Amino acid sequence: MSPIKHKFWPKGVPATGTVPQVTLPHYLDTAALRYPDKTAIVYCGKRISYRELKQYTDAMAGFLQQKMQLGRGDRVLLMSQNCPQFVIAFYAVLQLGAVVVPVNAMCTTSEIQHYMSDSGARCAFVAQELLKQLAPCMESKMEGGLKHVMVHAYGDFVEDLADPDLPDFVKQGSELALSDGMVAFSDALKAGLAAEPVQTDPDDFCVLPYTSGTTGKPKGCIHTHATLLASLANSAIWRNLHAESVMLSVAPMFHMLGMQNGMNMPIMLGGTVVMMPRWNAELALKLMEKHRVSVWTAPPAMVLDCFTQPSAEQRDLSSLTLLSGGGAAMPEAIAAMLKTRFDIVYNEGYGMTETASFLHCNPLEHSKRQCLGIPTQGVDSRIVDPGTLQELPQGEVGELITSGPQVMKGYWQNEQANQESFLERDGRVFFRTGDLARIDEEGYFFMCDRLKRMINVSGYKVWPSEVENTFYDHPAIHEVCIVGIQDSVKGEVVKALVVLKQEYEGKLSPQELIAWARENMAVYKAPRLVEFVDQLPKSNTGKIMWRKLQADQNNII
Repeated sequence: MSPIKHKFWPKGVPATGTVPQVTLPHYLDTAALRYPDKTAIVYCGKRISYRELKQYTDAMAGFLQQKMQLGRGDRVLLMSQNCPQFVIAFYAVLQLGAVVVPVNAMCTTSEIQHYMSDSGARCAFVAQELLKQLAPCMESKMEGGLKHVMVHAYGDFVEDLADPDLPDFVKQGSELALSDGMVAFSDALKAGLAAEPVQTDPDDFCVLPYTSGTTGKPKGCIHTHATLLASLANSAIWRNLHAESVMLSVAPMFHMLGMQNGMNMPIMLGGTVVMMPRWNAELALKLMEKHRVSVWTAPPAMVLDCFTQPSAEQRDLSSLTLLSGGGAAMPEAIAAMLKTRFDIVYNEGYGMTETASFLHCNPLEHSKRQCLGIPTQGVDSRIVDPGTLQELPQGEVGELITSGPQVMKGYWQNEQANQESFLERDGRVFFRTGDLARIDEEGYFFMCDRLKRMINVSGYKVWPSEVENTFYDHPAIHEVCIVGIQDSVKGEVVKALVVLKQEYEGKLSPQELIAWARENMAVYKAPRLVEFVDQLPKSNTGKIMWRKLQADQNNII
């Protein structure tokens, strides 16, 4: 069965995009040459030009190479909220041919330890307020731990620390007494060291983001400069982005949505990014008006929070040309409100960590709501029977498989996962997404269900088995089943159905268990709801019937 021809393919967009044969740092170098005095980043009132950003990045690369002996292929953890230091660290590491391992700022010490040990990272960048989670992973405290840790304070790149719009954690300057193996980010920049040139290539491994799996431990996704740039270049053409685009960066840059759209995209274009350290709906509206933001990519929950603010209608948002995102379907009522009140169409797309974000998208002139869109340039997506892998006719529900230049090269050191996730067909390698979808008569893809067990919390994937494995570390847990509960703001929230050990019955409250979960896993994974039950239904083979429990919860709603 050949790929579907799309009636509403965007005019002027080629069927197959050309992947740039350069590396990501090439674009920072080019922007610094073309637009040296142009603002690259606006952060908490401070403006950083492309010349300055390039100088900072070069100085950091010099320190990493000369003082930390960082070289080609070495993996480096990067754990921070959005800030200029994240950008500088990211591009300095890539300049040396090394690999960035982005770490969710909400991760606990045990989760960080897994990323470190699985990736083999010996160096890390960390924001000051997150150091307490990462410090136990240092070489001085555990075998095979981190040798070098670079610590940054957000306040070092803030223009006015008395600004009332600043969150408290941003106002703090460098305050910690650093122990052996730690270096202050600001001191590394002041050293002014220069790096010896390193030969890098488009197919070099450069970013290792982790995505949780159905059986517990997160898996690393091998991305190269070419896979990331295929996503970026095609997205820019599809969405008419250019050097004069001003982009609001709020989605976390440790997540692929924020990394690609809020950092790499503006640098590739030579555009300007208005960066927020943490979500604040009122401040977002203020910044969009003040800086004439034209492009914003965000999950639906963030968009909903922003445009339902009472002040939204009083702000001049006429510069906002493109509002896009994915990770969860945009509710029909919110999409209608955006169109009616602000004349903005939310451009929904579909992608994942394994595809460097941009994979499917709705044509700008012919969007369908709550739709995955159509496969973009060079992408071949099909619907197959998940059991036989045979292609299904138009309209039937099956597993979405996809092939394209932005698809990762594989899971890091996990051959079993690779064998389960990839297949060959018609001379191309396809990735099995685990999502159940259908194609309508005009070639648009619609999500129907999930083949894999997963909960979507504001665009973050939560794998129930991973949460359950952590819960079993609690001494009171006899059995547990994690399910997703529909939520009007977040899409879904996590709920735990718990059978307590007999000796703990009546001695542990749901609130206490929720608090324990927040200490032992990233906050978005921790259940918002806990319900104690006498028993969990099981199959003839003794397995907990999670599908029945999930269906029962949906029926309750």
